[in-house]
Amino acid sequence: MHEKNVTFISEVMLLGFQNLQNFRFLCFSTFLMIYIATVSGNLLIITLVSYSKKLHSPMYFFLKHLSLSDLLLSTDIVPQTLSMIINGPITISFTSCLSQFYFFSVFECSECLLLTVMSYDRYSAICQPLHYNSVMNNTFCVKLVAMSWLLGFLIILIYTTTISLLDFCGPNVIDHFFCDYSPILALSCSDTSVVQLEVIFLGSMVLFLSFGVILVSYIYILQVILKIPSISGKHKAFSTCSSHLTTVSLFYTTLFSIYVLPSGHFLSISKIVSLLYTMGTPLVNPIIYSLRNKDIKEAFRKVVNWECPV
Repeated sequence: MHEKNVTFISEVMLLGFQNLQNFRFLCFSTFLMIYIATVSGNLLIITLVSYSKKLHSPMYFFLKHLSLSDLLLSTDIVPQTLSMIINGPITISFTSCLSQFYFFSVFECSECLLLTVMSYDRYSAICQPLHYNSVMNNTFCVKLVAMSWLLGFLIILIYTTTISLLDFCGPNVIDHFFCDYSPILALSCSDTSVVQLEVIFLGSMVLFLSFGVILVSYIYILQVILKIPSISGKHKAFSTCSSHLTTVSLFYTTLFSIYVLPSGHFLSISKIVSLLYTMGTPLVNPIIYSLRNKDIKEAFRKVVNWECPV
């Protein structure tokens, strides 16, 4: 046997956003404000739900974990992106690159499952109101959230481990602002067909099954709402799930767009769409759940002492 003359990469260069010389300060300031607003908004949701007794319900319990997922996802990506905008391309270890991909994917997968759990909560509240309190009890809610996080960690661990077993011999340049699945596989000099099949199977199982559960839940919800005789009753029932429906629409639209988008000439578009679900969605979610939510507004007023004592 002879030893192959192959050099395996130990570092990866992330190119980030090139040709930003004239817009470097504007982009940095914008992304920094987005990140600060994202951290503040999601921390506010987590704090309010944790300490306000009025928000101790299944819907807000799930929302707290959704905010935690958004907060962690944004923190995994944005600080490094800010560094690239100021300093240009950066070099990180391949282990760090794979770790970033792992945690990013975990938070995306967990958010997908949490949105599914939240759709079941809305289904139970509207379609089975008499049994809602007995079904969505505290123990069951904790199990649903624990399952969402645990499945996220385990599913992503499976194909991250498989990816780590491939040979990576270069080039070691990734034309992206973070370590995503396709750019990492492009660095491999091994046969990646098994990994691709594994990711397609596991990804489709999570993505399409969860989307299917959400879709079926809202079909039943819509049927019940349409049977409500009064317009005010219909509006009240729909308003309880409008925020979740908006979040689901935004999440799946951006996610489907990036993973069905071809590479190559569409790379710049791919980066823009990636910005939407790494920065846009974590920023917008707390806004969606706060603007039209009287309970959260009331809890916020009490925290900052906006209400005068009786």
